Amino acid sequence: MNVVRRALALTGVLAVFAAGGCDAAMTSSESGLDVTGAVTADETLRAQLPQSVRDRGFIRLVTDASYAPMEYFAADGRTIIGFEPDVAAALGAVLGIRLEMVVGDFASALDEVNKGTYDGVFSSMTDSAEREKKADFVNYFSTGTSVLVQRGNPAHIRNLSDLCGKPVAVEAGTFQEDMLARRQKSCGAEPIVVTALKTNADALVHLRTGRAVAVLNDFPPASYLVNDARTSMYYQLASDMQYETGLFGIAVAKSNPQLRDALQGALARLIATGTYGELLKRWGLSSGAVTEATVNAGR
Repeated sequence: MNVVRRALALTGVLAVFAAGGCDAAMTSSESGLDVTGAVTADETLRAQLPQSVRDRGFIRLVTDASYAPMEYFAADGRTIIGFEPDVAAALGAVLGIRLEMVVGDFASALDEVNKGTYDGVFSSMTDSAEREKKADFVNYFSTGTSVLVQRGNPAHIRNLSDLCGKPVAVEAGTFQEDMLARRQKSCGAEPIVVTALKTNADALVHLRTGRAVAVLNDFPPASYLVNDARTSMYYQLASDMQYETGLFGIAVAKSNPQLRDALQGALARLIATGTYGELLKRWGLSSGAVTEATVNAGR
């Protein structure tokens, strides 16, 4: 077992269901994590963590596990796997502390962080100027938005303009919901009929069953759906176009700069050691790599 696998096996990520009180530990072996970078605990970065977090013994991050390959449930229906859980485990290895990924409501995630329910959001959340009013973002990935349609594209959707006057499904509280709202101005008398749903999985059901002609997703999960053997028969991209490229970030309350800076430092270590790049490669996400760990570098 190499250094990073040993560290991750000791630290791990805990996947917790916010409702129902069930929890399931996810170690590196369960997630399939196997990288070769030399990641060891950094006591200087650990010392930067808030005393309350060190005393508690874990960092709690909320996620919506319906966004493969970023974060989604394994076949057991309990374990959260994906690029972000693997990064969380690696961050925990650097900081010498356990991370928990808690399944919660994406739309209210930032408010819950500011209430103290969670320490942060790790859920493919786009760093935007509006969101930066509520939280600080440690940026870890770059991508744009794609238009996902039914296989065969029966509504002949090619771009965002073709959505005017048509039903479109989207996950509530996402950057894509904001995109659609901004797009309405150009639709004139034929506005997009937007249905905002609790999870991305709910939005996909609307598309698959014909209640929507399109779903807006970030490119990685959209690409995953159209290439995975289990879902490719149902979905395709309207085009290769990516709209409004931006940065994902781990959101942390503005009142918690110690945690923000510790996570930024740990991410910088993962980038420098090559572990970050190996995790991207493992999940087929190398095109979204960032070269440095920034804070609030979104739109």
